[in-house]
Amino acid sequence: MVDSTHANGFMLSHWRGAPTPDAIRDDTSAGIVLGALRLQLPELDLPYVTANHFDIDGFVGVWALLNPEQALEHEELLRQMALIGDFRELDLNHPLAGEALKLVCWINARERELFYKPFAADEMEEKEVMQCAGKFTYFLQAFGRVLQDPDWERAAWEDEVGSVLLGYRDMYKPETKLTRHPEIGLVIIEIPHPLHYYALFSRTTGFDMVLTCYDRNRYELEYKYTTWVDIASRPTLPRISMAPLAAQLNQMETSGHRWTYDAVTETGPLLRLDGDQLKREEAYDNPTEREIFSSAIPVDKLKQVVVNYYRQAYAHLQPKYNWSWKAIKELNT
Repeated sequence: MVDSTHANGFMLSHWRGAPTPDAIRDDTSAGIVLGALRLQLPELDLPYVTANHFDIDGFVGVWALLNPEQALEHEELLRQMALIGDFRELDLNHPLAGEALKLVCWINARERELFYKPFAADEMEEKEVMQCAGKFTYFLQAFGRVLQDPDWERAAWEDEVGSVLLGYRDMYKPETKLTRHPEIGLVIIEIPHPLHYYALFSRTTGFDMVLTCYDRNRYELEYKYTTWVDIASRPTLPRISMAPLAAQLNQMETSGHRWTYDAVTETGPLLRLDGDQLKREEAYDNPTEREIFSSAIPVDKLKQVVVNYYRQAYAHLQPKYNWSWKAIKELNT
């Protein structure tokens, strides 16, 4: 069972609470699978591999179990794919990140073209757990060829790769300002306009919350997926409800829009103006694909309120590994 949990089977998953053996714990499920293959764990000698949804991390893990020799040959490239696809953390200093980006964007393009966007099945009669089988069937057949030479599929991935690379460059321009608050796991990015997530989060590695401040007082605060799963590379702080922060901001807001928030159990909770009007697939999509409304709150005041809220919330908490959902929910209660 890859990148999910189930009562039966051997689980290779970074989901919270999954009984992953300590010897192969990793930040991504694909990384866990690759560790298990490298150690040749006897538990892998099973007739089937499955997952309950399709995403890049889970797909890479499933493909690796079905193609173990090829997977270990391309291990580092596959690890980069999982990091980019799941955490959206692109690091072009890594020698294989560029090739991994092509493969990730090829999957994104074909997924949209031939099937449906991530989380779009929420609005459909047949849910993801059933529909994703079609995606797995297609990509398991096609991926090996594209892995050998991604340029064969340049027409599919080049537009998105180009968008990511332009955004990546914008992240290093003089007008882009980053302020890091490691004590609360927050990085503030001030940049004129929205970017593709792979570019936007490229400078957020090691942080779990991102406050993005665009021109015209447009804001989004987001918990990264790194706090929905159990990552192995570092301890994390637990997610804290955005409800009191939204209430505080709504007392200050005079734009006619309202601050809304997602539950801490959402994969990437957003705090933003009129966020409750977004479908789940729109909230997961890149910020460039959704309207972000202007606030009446000045940027310096907004930053101060957000930082103060989380400093108070985390004042008596220490980062640790493997928070349980039960502990997080009790803490928020």
